[in-house]
Amino acid sequence: MIVTFLIEGEPQGKGRHRTTKAGINYTPGKTAMYENWVKSVYINRVGEKLLYGPIRATIEAYYTISKSKSKRVRERMLRQLERPTKKPDVDNIAKAILDSLNGIAYRDDSQIVELNMKKLYADLGFVKVTLEELEGEE
Repeated sequence: MIVTFLIEGEPQGKGRHRTTKAGINYTPGKTAMYENWVKSVYINRVGEKLLYGPIRATIEAYYTISKSKSKRVRERMLRQLERPTKKPDVDNIAKAILDSLNGIAYRDDSQIVELNMKKLYADLGFVKVTLEELEGEE
C-alpha cells in the first residue's frame, strides 16, 4: 500500500526537548502543536490506515519563495536550480513528521527502513509525505 498526503504550511523541525528545574522533560509547545497538526492532517486525508511491515518514507519539504526575489531568481527556485539551505535541517523535519505519525500511520517508527528527504522551493510552503509498504521484506 502507498499513502501520500500534503501538510499545508512552512516545514517545521522537531525542537529539542526541554527540562524544567524539577527535572521534568517536555516537548516545546511549537513542536507539540506541529505534531498534532500532522496527526490531524493524516487522519482527515488518509483515514485510519495503519501500515504494516517495513516502510519507505519520502518527505519533500517545500519552502515559500520570498516576495522580494527577482523574477529570474524566482524562476530558478521554482525549477529547483536553487535549493533551500535554511533551517530547519532535513533530519529535524523528518523527525517531527515521522514521530507524529507513530501509532497512527504505523505501529512504530522503527518500521521506517528507508528515508528519502528533500528541501525544495514552491509558491507556498507545504510538506508532501509518501509512505510505502515494502512488499516481501518482512
